[in-house]
Amino acid sequence: MTDEKESTFLVTHVESDSAVLKDVHDGQVHTLSSNPGLDVDDAVEATVAPDPPMEVTYQVIEVEERRSLSIEESPEPPTVHERELAAETATGELARKERAGVGEVHVLTPPEPETAEAVADVIDDREGTLSRAARLGVNRVEVRSEPGVVAVRYLP
Repeated sequence: MTDEKESTFLVTHVESDSAVLKDVHDGQVHTLSSNPGLDVDDAVEATVAPDPPMEVTYQVIEVEERRSLSIEESPEPPTVHERELAAETATGELARKERAGVGEVHVLTPPEPETAEAVADVIDDREGTLSRAARLGVNRVEVRSEPGVVAVRYLP
């Protein structure tokens, strides 16, 4: 098949007989004609191909890797390093820093009264946050905060 597509996908919806995959690189959505045992919030390194003859639905040709993703709000405050990064970042801006090893830390600097709302936005944007985690090759997103600082930690 020449229309095969190999990418990293986030599983956004599942039923017993189908699943919906979102390509985390280009945002394209692929509805599967069957569910090969996937769960919502899985990141899947896979090859998909359109089902003939209409090519409206897709089938998974091969799954190279599958991992479950999660988001959690931590009771821990941001680290000293994350607070230092926030101090160097203008209010309302985002700073990104690669972690030693795998992953990244994104530090947001909302106005202090809007900190809880910023945390809720990150957690509520489940698809966007988990798509980023899948792109970064990590399994877990941890959100830490204190007034004026939100650290979104993309962790293995």
